[in-house]
Amino acid sequence: MATEINIKNINIGYQSIISNGKHTIVGDEPVEVKGTDLGMTPPELVLAGISMCKVATIRNVARRKNIEIRDVDAQLSQVVKRQEDGSFVTEVQSAIKIEGDISDEQKKMLIAEADNCYVTRLVKGDWVMQNSTELN
Repeated sequence: MATEINIKNINIGYQSIISNGKHTIVGDEPVEVKGTDLGMTPPELVLAGISMCKVATIRNVARRKNIEIRDVDAQLSQVVKRQEDGSFVTEVQSAIKIEGDISDEQKKMLIAEADNCYVTRLVKGDWVMQNSTELN
């Protein structure tokens, strides 16, 4: 099934009402670029998707393997560099904390699973970006 996102951009800063038809969030840009800073920026939303996938993957694998864990926290950051040809290279750093009475081996396995989550694989994969069409 395809993922669909609907955006309504309103005439205040760069605020966008982002919906998947069931849930809604606000996206925006910082004040320095004439936004109102009332929501995450597009790059932050991408990083948030990767982050959530990583921690959800850890929770999923732990449940399937009957490993009892408590909280799972992650901190991700990204640095974007423009190449000479105008393209971008993005480096993502990730640190994950898993609470629970588990061995170092189990933690390493769960973090390795997180690094292979489906959103990380999706972002690392090939994208075919179709040109936009007019919305009716």
